[in-house]
Amino acid sequence: MSKRHAVKFKLDRRLGENIFGRAKSPVNRREYGPGQHGQRRKGKLSDYGVQLRAKQKLKGSYGDITEKQFHKTYVEAARLKGDTGENLIGLLERRLDSVVYRAKFVPTIFAARQFVNHGHIRVNGRRVNIASYLVKVGDVIEVKQSSKELALVLEAAQSGERDVPEYISVDHSKMVAQYVRVPTLAEVPYPVRMEPNLVVEYYSR
Repeated sequence: MSKRHAVKFKLDRRLGENIFGRAKSPVNRREYGPGQHGQRRKGKLSDYGVQLRAKQKLKGSYGDITEKQFHKTYVEAARLKGDTGENLIGLLERRLDSVVYRAKFVPTIFAARQFVNHGHIRVNGRRVNIASYLVKVGDVIEVKQSSKELALVLEAAQSGERDVPEYISVDHSKMVAQYVRVPTLAEVPYPVRMEPNLVVEYYSR
């Protein structure tokens, strides 16, 4: 299973922030962007630039999902009652690949998407291989029996690099998790500050 280091690190360099919280991120060593012009002085961003950056950062943190998928999620968030920014975060955190990543079944969000696509995950006892599948409160997510001893899974579960958030209950001895509740923005353990309100402003232009 490939780990796509280049993609993750390119996103970090482009945005100038360690959006995945990884110890090996190049931003930890140099904060300027990639390429021959990366060290040029940065001009002040316009309001549009600030909003675009906020969108790229949030979208990138979920494995750099496609613009079509991300915009579709925003439209659904705007349709729901309540704060659109909070709704957007809630929908993104309900994605199956997000839950698999937060539960520490795999080390990265990129690996989570591939893990789901390859059929390693069951939801309520049924195999689900769609990364964008929306988990419901109370759903039980588990690694299928034949995949529980994979090195990738065991290493992720034992890693001290991040903790499992409180809105997901996990038993790593059985590789089973339950989605307890839809989180608020404040509950999601982003390594960097996310501003969904700016994403809403971006799409509301």
